[in-house]
Amino acid sequence: MGNSLKAIVAFVPSNRCQKYLLEDLEEMPVDKMVDLSGRQLRRLPLHICSFRELVKLYLSDNNLNHLPPELEQLQNLQILALDFNNFKALPLVVCTLKQLCILYLGNNKLCSLPLELRLLQNLKTLWIESNCLQYLPEVVCELSLLKTLHAGSNALHTLPPQLQCLQELRTIWLSGNLLSEFPPVLLNMPFLEVIDVDRNSIRFFPSLAHLPGLKLVIYDHNPCRNAPKVAKGVRRVGRWSEETPEPRKRSGAVTDITLDEKPLLPPATKTKPE
Repeated sequence: MGNSLKAIVAFVPSNRCQKYLLEDLEEMPVDKMVDLSGRQLRRLPLHICSFRELVKLYLSDNNLNHLPPELEQLQNLQILALDFNNFKALPLVVCTLKQLCILYLGNNKLCSLPLELRLLQNLKTLWIESNCLQYLPEVVCELSLLKTLHAGSNALHTLPPQLQCLQELRTIWLSGNLLSEFPPVLLNMPFLEVIDVDRNSIRFFPSLAHLPGLKLVIYDHNPCRNAPKVAKGVRRVGRWSEETPEPRKRSGAVTDITLDEKPLLPPATKTKPE
């Protein structure tokens, strides 16, 4: 009953109805975080944009398809969650939030990303999974501090060569796409620690034994004829993964890679960092 009532109230623009949706959130919380996930929102209550010191804003699982220009006032925002909404295009006002470190855009209807995304030079984590992307927008390759890229469950056929410019990138999730070959650009990214190409159409895997930073490769559910060769100590998840991986040779000597931490598999459902 509560959710049904909120869905009805969401259509009413009066201040009283908006306060109902905000549950009397009249002042910025002490922890500088506002979570309006799952409130049946069809527009962002403008009152939120007055919280100039806000650091975290969660708007997941609503019915949003646009954002007000007043959002630009939140120049201290570091985490913005817009996943599970109805965005067909990323509102340009998001690209004005230059302190953003984490941006969740998954489970929308995005077919592209605007060039203005390059303005988010502090972005370290970008989730664009479960959208309608047929290619990885090259603007992503301009986010120089990006460490984690989740682009799974789209319709990607390949990756742009410019991706190797992201020398801070450590984790890339590409599961559930349309890759017919292992993306060549990843072979030139020795700093990668986690590569996930699960559920694609890759028939042959090149050797990954030359990637010194690699800790985990997930390649399950591909029609492959071989397992990727990896250095000793690198964890593989997929067919033939129980076979002994190739040791990494350096200057004629064999060096084992020891992991300080056992890498984790990607979660079944996304858990947002605090």
